[in-house]
Amino acid sequence: MKKQLLLFILFVSFISQAQQPIDSRQKEIVFTNVSVIPMTSETVLNNQTVVVKDGVIANIGSKVSYDKNALVIDAKGKYLMPGLAEMHAHVPPTDDIKAIKDVLLLFAANGVTSIRSMLGHPLHLEVRSQIKSGEILGPRLYTSGPSFSGQSVKTPEEGIEKVRNQKKAGYDFMKMHPGITKNNFEAIVKTAKEENIPFAGHVSFGVGVWRSAEAGYATIDHLDGIIEAMMPRLDTLTEAEAGLFGLYVGHNADVSRLDKVLKTIKDNNVWIVPTQTLAEHWQSPNRTSKDLLSWPEMKYMDKPTLDGWERSKNSTMKNAQYKPESVLKFIDVRRRIIRECQRQGVGLLLGSDAPQVFSVPGFSLKHELDYLVQSGLTHYQALQTGTVNIGKFFKNDNLGVIKKGALADLVLLNENPLKDVTAVGSVQGVMLDGRWLTKNDIDDMLKKLVKN
Repeated sequence: MKKQLLLFILFVSFISQAQQPIDSRQKEIVFTNVSVIPMTSETVLNNQTVVVKDGVIANIGSKVSYDKNALVIDAKGKYLMPGLAEMHAHVPPTDDIKAIKDVLLLFAANGVTSIRSMLGHPLHLEVRSQIKSGEILGPRLYTSGPSFSGQSVKTPEEGIEKVRNQKKAGYDFMKMHPGITKNNFEAIVKTAKEENIPFAGHVSFGVGVWRSAEAGYATIDHLDGIIEAMMPRLDTLTEAEAGLFGLYVGHNADVSRLDKVLKTIKDNNVWIVPTQTLAEHWQSPNRTSKDLLSWPEMKYMDKPTLDGWERSKNSTMKNAQYKPESVLKFIDVRRRIIRECQRQGVGLLLGSDAPQVFSVPGFSLKHELDYLVQSGLTHYQALQTGTVNIGKFFKNDNLGVIKKGALADLVLLNENPLKDVTAVGSVQGVMLDGRWLTKNDIDDMLKKLVKN
């Protein structure tokens, strides 16, 4: 009996260890015979050996040596690229650690190795530290504090205090939401510059994209304020008449004004996170709620969330101002803005606002990349928005690329995403800060994350 008990304990211990990612800080992890997409240029390096040690890429080449005790992964026929970044994520702003962990795992399972969380919460600061230490499995986390909005900031003094408190707490940046008055906005951005804390997100209708760009937004998300700035007689419109992101008026945008808007954005070093998925899924008449809810990834969202998403889409489409033909023109204008950002050298970053209306964490980036290509980017340019551009944005040459000395944030794919960006969905393994998740690990994780 004792022998059987001992064997059972050893078996449980083995299973527990098998479910933990293998850490390159404990042993080298080596990919052999792999096709590398370094994202430092538009190329594929065939038959490479990539050695990962202590969370970084220690060596790469066709003939390199490695430790005899290393974990060797024969990746013949597969493609290794930098992990993707979701630059407009919503880690649940809650004290429910399980809900937070579930979202982090969905991102990780899809090869997302960095996320910028745009709706902060005090617990996220602790989660950020635990991810870094390996106590929590998930992408590296950059987090805002609770958002600044017309509801959360009523006076300049409130704004000033909120900025200082968030800087002191240790948030990475501040999230801007709609409704901020001009006076409150000026107090917020002045204090943010004094405290040296970035701010990003929405453009308040009463402030506008011109002043927002000049004030030094790190990123403008959703293309917010850009369509409005292209409208003739904007001063005669209310925010409700314009609609979210200019939904109800975008078809009348004067595209001859776009160059001037983008020049102001570029001159002030503001990056753009389009989140085109929101327009294509939530706002577009081309996809019904029923169509979107039938997608396989929706099983990872619970029913109350899906019901809420369905209500949001149906409510939008039932609005008296919603005209399907006009909305399709609005979406085309958004695609033109994205295309012109790329052409005119305005920095683009990958983001899909997940989890948000029909954007399931991790899965939604495949759609976002595809919409960037449909907007006019090449497959390589689209992939740049979620890899090398992230390193440029964070001023870290070792982030979002594969080279010696780079951070070991990697995803192994079955197919070449340079030929079809949706190949980012063919995940065969993920490395998070040097910690390796096998395909079996990922499949097991996903089975446990099914909600309906």
